[in-house]
Amino acid sequence: MADIVLINPRFEASFWGMEGALPLTGKRANLPVSCLPLLAALTPEGHTITLIDENVEAIDWERCARADIVGVTGMSVQRFRMKEILAELKRRGVFAIVGGPLVTVSEEYFEGLADVIFIGEAEQTWPQFLKEWPMGLHQYRYEQLEKTDMSTVPTPRFDLLKMKHYAFGSLQFSRGCPFQCEFCDIIVTFGRRPRIKTSKQILAELEAMRRTGMSTVFVVDDNLIGNKKAIKEVLRDVVAWQQANGYPLVLFTEASIDLADDDELMELMTEANFIAVFIGIESPNEDALRETKKFQNVRTGGTLLEKVHRIQNKGMSVWCGMIMGFDSDDTTIFDRQIDFIQKAKISFSMSGMLWAIPKTPLHDRLREEGRLDLDDKPSYGSNVIPLLMTREELRDGYVRVLNTLYDPENYFSRTEALFLESNFEVGNVRAKYWKTHKLRRLALEATDAVRAAGLYYRIMRGVTDPELRDEYRRRFKRFLKVRKRPTLAVFYLFHIAMHYHAYTMARNMIREDAEILNSY
Repeated sequence: MADIVLINPRFEASFWGMEGALPLTGKRANLPVSCLPLLAALTPEGHTITLIDENVEAIDWERCARADIVGVTGMSVQRFRMKEILAELKRRGVFAIVGGPLVTVSEEYFEGLADVIFIGEAEQTWPQFLKEWPMGLHQYRYEQLEKTDMSTVPTPRFDLLKMKHYAFGSLQFSRGCPFQCEFCDIIVTFGRRPRIKTSKQILAELEAMRRTGMSTVFVVDDNLIGNKKAIKEVLRDVVAWQQANGYPLVLFTEASIDLADDDELMELMTEANFIAVFIGIESPNEDALRETKKFQNVRTGGTLLEKVHRIQNKGMSVWCGMIMGFDSDDTTIFDRQIDFIQKAKISFSMSGMLWAIPKTPLHDRLREEGRLDLDDKPSYGSNVIPLLMTREELRDGYVRVLNTLYDPENYFSRTEALFLESNFEVGNVRAKYWKTHKLRRLALEATDAVRAAGLYYRIMRGVTDPELRDEYRRRFKRFLKVRKRPTLAVFYLFHIAMHYHAYTMARNMIREDAEILNSY
């Protein structure tokens, strides 16, 4: 039997890494990656397994040296640290394996550093490797031939993670997306046929997450509503579980914009306590959306702005992904992006330059056209050479968009337009439940009042810029004059902490010697 260590490397600084906001929340990392606790659950009995997330704890190299097998996973943003870790493991003579999103699309990236690589999903190949390894029959390359039957996936071993150090928990309900966006690697890795776990599995995972003490959870599905009929059935069971347990978990997730076309689905999500949803809007330029085959964003049923507001009116905050640098984008796209985000009342926009991921249709097309920068760390922040502007114009426009969006006046203008000037109300669909469970509501509000007070204190202590600190104090006082609910106060204070993170990163990129951190 093997002694196994699995490592998730630390992330490079990024907008969604929350590096600037985490000290204000008292946490070390935003959320755990899903693969570590899942691989632990897939490991047959008899093996010992240790999980190390470098984002919350240092790597114990002596522990790794004693292990029979050390696995490393990671995404593109972690690629440089992954190489460093694998090189150190090789220096120590450790049997090293690597899997995850990056090696799945760039198999040659770790050539000479890993003894075994895993491509794509691993529910079948991980146990297969552990069966073959003791006999010396293991392969160098493992790739699962068929997509995983999600009804067979076990409950992840959250108990092996140091959950108290994360701002949020993470769960996965489904995999796959039915759409065909040219730049996206999700359909490369997980396919276009959405596969979903059973309600029994999902409720078991909710219970397991609840036992860790975590109260806010990101459902990491790349498109929760890829199979609308199936997810509705699951959501009804999640609603019943939340109500039976007094709504112990706050949820947020990712979904496509066609969520706005389904009132029943939006209501089920808010009843299940989803308070925010990340949507890949990508661009207000419809030519760009058609070019990249994001047809779901240009279908009938209203404009993109109308659909965003429809979701917000149901009680869910909308965060979004936006991309600059499509072939049909010229230098006017930057102001169009700013204008859209302001009008949409979207506080958090993961605005980035187009990036071509290996194995995607976009990467294949641009390679044929000779429009790829093959440098592992392009100096312009993107590996795409645009058509209708120079690389300098794309880079400078991107930095200007970020600094404009996260200028305090612009940021709080759109945030207050959502929180203070509209009928936005997190949990408005649950009103009937709380009317008949007044004691539970009082207990929840008391807990959230304490959380809000603690978060406000940390922000006031942690933000060293006196002007920015005064700005946050003034904005929160304005919020309290209009909104009295403690739950909403916690949510608003989180928006303040995230502003500090995004504002700081955007300002840092203005410096002449600054590294360009692309969100994509």
